[in-house]
Amino acid sequence: MITVLVADDQAMIRAGFAALLSAQPDLRVAGEAADGLEAVAMARELRPDVVLMDVRMPNLDGLEATRRITEAGRATKVVILTTFDIDDYVYAALRGGASGFLLKDAPPADLITAVRVVAGGEGLLAPSVTRRLIEEFAARRPVDEREALRLNALTARELDVLRLVAAGLANAEIAGELTIAAETVKSHVGRIFTKLGLRDRAQAVVLAYESGLVVPGSPPSGARRRPGMRT
Repeated sequence: MITVLVADDQAMIRAGFAALLSAQPDLRVAGEAADGLEAVAMARELRPDVVLMDVRMPNLDGLEATRRITEAGRATKVVILTTFDIDDYVYAALRGGASGFLLKDAPPADLITAVRVVAGGEGLLAPSVTRRLIEEFAARRPVDEREALRLNALTARELDVLRLVAAGLANAEIAGELTIAAETVKSHVGRIFTKLGLRDRAQAVVLAYESGLVVPGSPPSGARRRPGMRT
């Protein structure tokens, strides 16, 4: 059972999301928060698997609430709810630990899928949209040399995997690209997160762009091709 906390300052939106999610047999709404401070407190108490977090709320905005929840070191994942996909707040939230974002006017099925994908942890939420957002903001800033140096901790194979994670591929797709087992990919991803101190795939994508490992505007599959690799 996946537990969810819904945080939004509009009661009708909270109620609508809660009703939709509660109708799913594998999802349970653990609570509803009306502002960022309440979201942080309830996340600490209830320890939900996923928090649906509005960006702009009173008392404490969703960005700071996300940072406090993710910095607590628990397994709770945060999905940012926003009106605009190209948004400074959303990018900052992804850098700060959010696992993805969702437009408030997305179809109901997308919300349900988002919760399941983020809770599962093996795929990037809305990979093409997330990649576009990160590309746009990464293109505005120079390569971060400190982030680039962090990549020295990775092996050549781990760099290949990180490029494909940045392209939005799930573990099974990466396994196909590199002709290795999906469990091997999962192990590589886990080691990448541990070595780089990353929380999840969204932070990995941000790092891949900000370090210069992946260049904005490059083809979706950025891994170096080797003899025998599938094209």
